[in-house]
Amino acid sequence: MKKILFIFSFLSICIVTLGQEAKAKKPTIMVVPSNNWCKQNGFLKKYDNQGKSTDVPDYKRAFQENFELIAVIAKTNEIMAEQGFPLKNLETVLKTLENQSAEDAMLTSKSGSEIVESPIDRLKSVAKADIIIEISWQVNTVGPKKSVSFILNGLDAYTDKQIAGASGTGAPSFSAELPVLLEEAVLSHIDNFNNQLQKHFDDLFQNGREVVLRIKVWDSWGQDLETKFGSGKEELSTIIETWVDANTVQHRFNTTDATENVMLFEQVRIPLFNEKGRPLDTRNWAKGLQKSLEDQFQITSKLMTKGLGQAQLVIGDK
Repeated sequence: MKKILFIFSFLSICIVTLGQEAKAKKPTIMVVPSNNWCKQNGFLKKYDNQGKSTDVPDYKRAFQENFELIAVIAKTNEIMAEQGFPLKNLETVLKTLENQSAEDAMLTSKSGSEIVESPIDRLKSVAKADIIIEISWQVNTVGPKKSVSFILNGLDAYTDKQIAGASGTGAPSFSAELPVLLEEAVLSHIDNFNNQLQKHFDDLFQNGREVVLRIKVWDSWGQDLETKFGSGKEELSTIIETWVDANTVQHRFNTTDATENVMLFEQVRIPLFNEKGRPLDTRNWAKGLQKSLEDQFQITSKLMTKGLGQAQLVIGDK
């Protein structure tokens, strides 16, 4: 009886410890100026999105021309670091992007097809932050006194969904500089904001990260998703769906579309970490499906990604 109680107690301690370790982990964040701030200050650039012109933030030029931005990002990073959050520095990520080759800028198949990534998608792919914090601010002047109003928005880097928010105005000051004014304004709201970030990250631990998976077929392949493979003679679409079911957290996903040439899986929940405890992103998760199809059925495919949260597997060619 004592032995049974000892084993039960030991297992209980292990479970509690694992739970505490999960909660102890914090999301990696990257602080960026908000789209609204970039627009108000003229730091936008045109991006050709498959023939459609779209405005996107020009972070590089903003850092080069606006010293206030450097001070605000540095102070916000400092505040978040003091709260224990791992950081990705926006300036460093931008420099990494500049050093990438043109080949890395666009993923192209041998037959000429491509998946288009916006500059923001590429930024997220390089940074690999869990959460993007967008910040807006404004310096208010009343007589000789100055104060700062701010807005913080926490966005899931994989889905762009807002998962935290805070806003407020600091106390007026005669002499304080912008970083000090910002810190005073933010600190009174930071605990609630961080609790929202952590709550979201804890949900990811329990229920998995939300991503999107698209399956397509090359015209040149000569087969499609209704073609049967393997000893069980199952349709390829069924084989793929079975793999997705087996490799999602609590089997959580939606098959939004399924035809002979296209499948779309949305609200796909993938683990935050692989079996070795390393961070798992959408690309590495989808590589598992790519490898499974090649090893079991000798099916060749091209894996392409868009940002952090979307993977596309095009079957029949590299």
